[in-house]
Amino acid sequence: MLSERQLQILESAKRSGRVLVDELAARFEVSVQTIRKDLNELCDARLLTRIHGGAILSSGVENVGYDARRVIAADEKTAIGRAVADIVPNQASLFINIGTTTEAVAHQLLRHSDLMVITNNINVATAMRPYPEVEVVIAGGVVRRSDGGIVGEAAVDFIRQFKVDFAVIGVSAIDPDGSLLDFDYREVRVAQAIMGNARHVILAADSSKFDRSAPVRIGHLEQVQTFVTDCAPPTIREICKAAEVRLIEAHPEPANGHREASASASRDDSR
Repeated sequence: MLSERQLQILESAKRSGRVLVDELAARFEVSVQTIRKDLNELCDARLLTRIHGGAILSSGVENVGYDARRVIAADEKTAIGRAVADIVPNQASLFINIGTTTEAVAHQLLRHSDLMVITNNINVATAMRPYPEVEVVIAGGVVRRSDGGIVGEAAVDFIRQFKVDFAVIGVSAIDPDGSLLDFDYREVRVAQAIMGNARHVILAADSSKFDRSAPVRIGHLEQVQTFVTDCAPPTIREICKAAEVRLIEAHPEPANGHREASASASRDDSR
């Protein structure tokens, strides 16, 4: 049996994807210890999953809504987007797949010139279309109503026509063993085609992906050349080191606007 406050917390998590201890304590005018107890009980019931400072909606079969995902770790995604944009030079060709983190990357790439961007992400195409320095090529296929992702065999066949310099991919979850996971097998097929037709694969994923699970396997972390995140756990650091994956931890800008990023492992970027 859940209390009325716990039911309201659960509804908040369903709307926004995550809840934070301090915000909940202020909203309900109770102590942070009381909120932590509520979250622990909701997590014990497998309704939520704890993250640092709060909890996220717990689901291994259904993703959080796209608009809600935009809010989750928004500052971290912006920092990741900047770090990825720093890797991609002008006059490059690249794939960008569906996801709120890859969408953040697209916004940071708008300062570049002479880019060719192939995407199955309507949101990316919409953001980049007005900029004359970016040629946008959009895949054909079934448009997923939930997030504007273009999926299906037609999209896979379209992607396979290209061989690009970079692929920027996002995922729904990263398993402790390094497996890259998602919810829709049709999207996974497109992501696999994108990875297989790029010379340099960049995985862009914020640290909340380490706290989640999803049922469909895209591939493994060792299949990418660069992984950009905001904070990687030790197990993931070890996987990157062993596979010679370049790990970049990009942190949100502090109040003084000073940017920070660190590379924890390296591999030959020419691959």
